[in-house]
Amino acid sequence: MKFRPCIDIHNGKVKQIVGSSLKDEGDSAAENFVSEKSAKDYAEMYMNDGLKGGHIILLNHKDSEYYEATKAQAMDALKMFPTGMQIGGGITADNAMEFINAGASHVIVTSYVFKDGKINYVNLDKLVNAVGEKHLVLDLSCKKMAGETNSPYYIVTDRWQNYTKEKVNFETLDKLSYYCDEFLIHAADVEGKAAGIEEPLVEMLGNWLLSRDKNLPAFKVTYAGGIKDMEDIEKIKSLGHNLIDYTVGSALDLFGGTLKYAELK
Repeated sequence: MKFRPCIDIHNGKVKQIVGSSLKDEGDSAAENFVSEKSAKDYAEMYMNDGLKGGHIILLNHKDSEYYEATKAQAMDALKMFPTGMQIGGGITADNAMEFINAGASHVIVTSYVFKDGKINYVNLDKLVNAVGEKHLVLDLSCKKMAGETNSPYYIVTDRWQNYTKEKVNFETLDKLSYYCDEFLIHAADVEGKAAGIEEPLVEMLGNWLLSRDKNLPAFKVTYAGGIKDMEDIEKIKSLGHNLIDYTVGSALDLFGGTLKYAELK
């Protein structure tokens, strides 16, 4: 279990937003924090502190008027910390190598792989052929169905706006783990709220990792969403059997919160 840093970029600025508020129309989102620092500044800090494996997320659609400014920030960060960070947001088989060549260790993909509510294996194979499974992270960010307390977690796409029919469960995790190097899983309902983690989701992910065939290579999962304090991090450690990495956004003092980056690093 280790801390994975993050850089979220929206409308050309490093931000922390409420994930469930993000809308492509009007490029709007409820903002928790807007940084005066650039993505490059954060990447340099993570590099100097030896924190590899964090992620950069582009939160604008490629048709947005802000996309090029957001992408430019991301590219500067990748060049500052070569092979030190992963990148996601609008990744396809056609552009994935551009980001790898710019310095990304991995590309993070959701929407390109989950089309029309299901896994698109044609696109998944194209991605693996383009960059190799060792450079691919699948983002299985998920939500429960609105208003359904006992709902399973369903993978959501298009910056967490659209539900798929694919559940985050042992079966899905098993079959997709053969195509990639890691999973990044945002609990989208609590993302950006710093009001507590999705404990059932964390517990399920930890049990899946614990149940994997010991003859298989070790597999990495990073959880994001709702972390507010050290108690939540201890819960991830316990529920996840010390096997799940974690990232902290809005609660981190770098982004206006109270959790100390100096302590986590």
